[in-house]
Amino acid sequence: MLFDFDTRIDRRAGDSMKWNRYAGRDVLPMWVADMDFAAPPVVIDALHRRIDHGVLGYAEPWPALTAAVVAGVERDHGWRIAADWLVWVPGLVTGLNVACRTVGEPGDGVFTTTPIYPPFLTAPGLSGRRVETAPLLRSATRWEVDLDRIDSALNARTRLFLLCNPHNPTGRVFSPEELTAIARLAERHGLVVCADEIHCDLVLEPGCRHLPFATLDESVAARTITLMAPSKTYNIPGLGCAFAVIPDAVLRQAFRAAMRGIVPHVNVLGLVAAEAAYRDGGAWRGALLRYLRGNRDRVIAALRAMPRLSATKPEATYLAWIDARGIDFEDPVAFFEAAGVGLSDGRDFGTPGFVRLNFGCTRSVLDEGLRRMATALTGAG
Repeated sequence: MLFDFDTRIDRRAGDSMKWNRYAGRDVLPMWVADMDFAAPPVVIDALHRRIDHGVLGYAEPWPALTAAVVAGVERDHGWRIAADWLVWVPGLVTGLNVACRTVGEPGDGVFTTTPIYPPFLTAPGLSGRRVETAPLLRSATRWEVDLDRIDSALNARTRLFLLCNPHNPTGRVFSPEELTAIARLAERHGLVVCADEIHCDLVLEPGCRHLPFATLDESVAARTITLMAPSKTYNIPGLGCAFAVIPDAVLRQAFRAAMRGIVPHVNVLGLVAAEAAYRDGGAWRGALLRYLRGNRDRVIAALRAMPRLSATKPEATYLAWIDARGIDFEDPVAFFEAAGVGLSDGRDFGTPGFVRLNFGCTRSVLDEGLRRMATALTGAG
């Protein structure tokens, strides 16, 4: 089956947060992690059938949905989860914030590495916790965990480790050896690990494979909250549907207790879309990965011709993490916006001087955005 990722869908002057940021300006939005592709036909068809039913009342997960998720996680990642390990939440960011409220007490520490998806840095404070960080190391080809710095940053009041794998924004797929080392650190310091694995189905690099953190061994699983969602892979973030996988019953009960009274149920259309995506979305996902792989390679090739920018090749996601410190401008985001390209600001990720580019778009938009960036750098001298 052929799927069309080349036809541009006009998202201007509508409800798109991504495109509305630059309404009335000739700026291509390549910032927030929201692809410009239509959702898979199987998802659209399932949503039409549910709308045609006519009644859109309160919903709860049903057996076929749970079976699709359980089967999908085992099929794609070799992880056999139990149905009662699932806790549904209306978005991954909700899950991060609930995890911070679940573990420890006010004033305790929540650790993560930088650069990192901005809610990792804000969720601890919103829960009365302290955010603690250590930087990743950048080698010539990839970003890596710095175990010594992590170990030094952890202290007696650190209770939770927020892990992002595949990593946003660098695109790393951490190796079994790296994950095992993190697990041993967490065990030694008595930490619960909340693993954001929302990009696990978007591995681009041949030979790379996502390993769910909780699958390392049973003791690791007992201290892990894993967050997953269909939203990034199938481009349905606006439907607000995600889930936590929590094997340990006590930890799962504490997570549910932290949700009580503040976290709404997942809406019925998000649940419908999740079932269709996990059960029937494989062919579309395969085509998407091939397209994104081509887009990624175009980005990396274009950046090599822009000597004041550099980036390692992302192994997963549809995001490129670009070192723009070679530009003689204090604010690289403003510099590229003036050139007609809207990027995410590295300051929000804890790493000033970097920008994040979303290449989940048509080739024509991507090529034009890259052309504008190159032209701006040439004009800057």
